[in-house]
Amino acid sequence: MKQYQHPTIDQITLTGVLHALSDPVRLNFVQCLANLMCEQPCGSIPTPVAKSTMSHHLRVLREAGIVYIRTEGTQSLTSLRLDELSTKFPGLLESVLKAALEESAADPAK
Repeated sequence: MKQYQHPTIDQITLTGVLHALSDPVRLNFVQCLANLMCEQPCGSIPTPVAKSTMSHHLRVLREAGIVYIRTEGTQSLTSLRLDELSTKFPGLLESVLKAALEESAADPAK
């Protein structure tokens, strides 16, 4: 199975993180991971896009340093790099997720 490359904490940039979170599909995926608070198989979180498109979104999140993907057998397991992100950018991910939750609660069409 494929081994994934992840950026070190020093390679993670604010612009990269914000760019990755600017897409609604990626933001929703990160929200789901944050709510579950544990490692998840990549396909276990429902998304409104094709599998190939979701692979692209996961690559963007991984390269930005937001998620960590490890392989176990034939599965790819995804987790948030919450501790590392909180160390580098204190409160950033929590603030973005809170704002997204409040925005979706205020707009029932989302």
